[in-house]
Amino acid sequence: MTKNQVSLANLNYNWRTLGLTGLTNGASQKENNMTNQAQAMYALTLDQCVDLIKAVGSKRTVLAQGDMGNGKSSMLTTLAEQLPTHRPIYFDGTTKDLGDIMIPSMQSIEEEGCVRMIPHEELGLHIEGPIILMLDEYGKANPAVKNAMLRLMLERKVGSYSLHPDSIVFATTNKGSEGVGDILPPHARNRMTVVQIKKTDHMALIEFGINDGWDHSMLGWIKDNPQLCASFEDVKDPDENPYIFHPKQQRAAFVTSRSLHSASDILKQRHLIDDVTLTAALMGTIGDRGAMDLMAFVSLADQLPSLQSIKDDPASAKVPDSAAAICMVVYRTLAALEKDWLNAWMDYLPRLDTEAQAMFANGVRSPKYSKQSMVMTNKKFTEWAMKNNHLYTADKV
Repeated sequence: MTKNQVSLANLNYNWRTLGLTGLTNGASQKENNMTNQAQAMYALTLDQCVDLIKAVGSKRTVLAQGDMGNGKSSMLTTLAEQLPTHRPIYFDGTTKDLGDIMIPSMQSIEEEGCVRMIPHEELGLHIEGPIILMLDEYGKANPAVKNAMLRLMLERKVGSYSLHPDSIVFATTNKGSEGVGDILPPHARNRMTVVQIKKTDHMALIEFGINDGWDHSMLGWIKDNPQLCASFEDVKDPDENPYIFHPKQQRAAFVTSRSLHSASDILKQRHLIDDVTLTAALMGTIGDRGAMDLMAFVSLADQLPSLQSIKDDPASAKVPDSAAAICMVVYRTLAALEKDWLNAWMDYLPRLDTEAQAMFANGVRSPKYSKQSMVMTNKKFTEWAMKNNHLYTADKV
């Protein structure tokens, strides 16, 4: 048995541990609590959910349910990259009505004497090859749209039209507990395989940000503030975490993985605007408290050595005084590193503290690091790694 396999004995043990055996009809609250515990225990990462969709998506509709803004929609891009023979189709349930699913054919009235309903092109049924159809925000769709999609989810058909047999259909929705209108009727839920998506891990978000070119100040801020990736379900009082969404407190803007991505894009253009404009833009993206704290962190960027100074003279280039600024140097380098100045960076790296060197080492070792091959085949890196092998477990990313 591999470490990824779960034996029936272990599964039974987990259910007993959670107290999910021997439930009585009069313990509905207890059942709900236990169900929540079970869902948390078997929640999936986005990568795991993608694997599940690839495995069963042509036969069964997987619905991914999770916190808003945690990257569920990105699974369509990932699937399209991994399945180049399939054409990706995005269908946003919040903006659609019945006319976006099926429309009457006037030709059928003339030729057949009856109305034949044909699918709208937005569903991709006119495409000859296989597609990946993502039904985003299914829980917020109006009831008529939800019902119209049921046969597509179960039988891969709309009216008399069928999807290509290799086509994949999956859906996403936010948690109903967020109180923003996500409703899954029992008859719809029974036609899908509903899985919970894990809460965003701040280190995983940093890893993604490095490869996606996020602003280094943003990455450093996330590293210092893991609570940015918490769920409202983790806090009873909204004031315990002033950054995130909470259904008990209306915040005009708040932090999610999605809004942090947007804020990073704004930060990367800060050279074009003044600080007042920058702060206002960030307040409208991640909220007042988040914007003020992030701006204080951005001010540390003044302590950073320029990349050019490291390239030209790694032995005398400035080393920041604060740990947060050093963290930003490492993240900036991981994102920007190129072959022509890799040797210079390897001369500069030993001047940083052990934690910073460990961050760089583990960043390079990450399976998702896009420049891993370039770095790990460099002679100076190889020599440094042999001397500092102990750093690989000192820190993550």
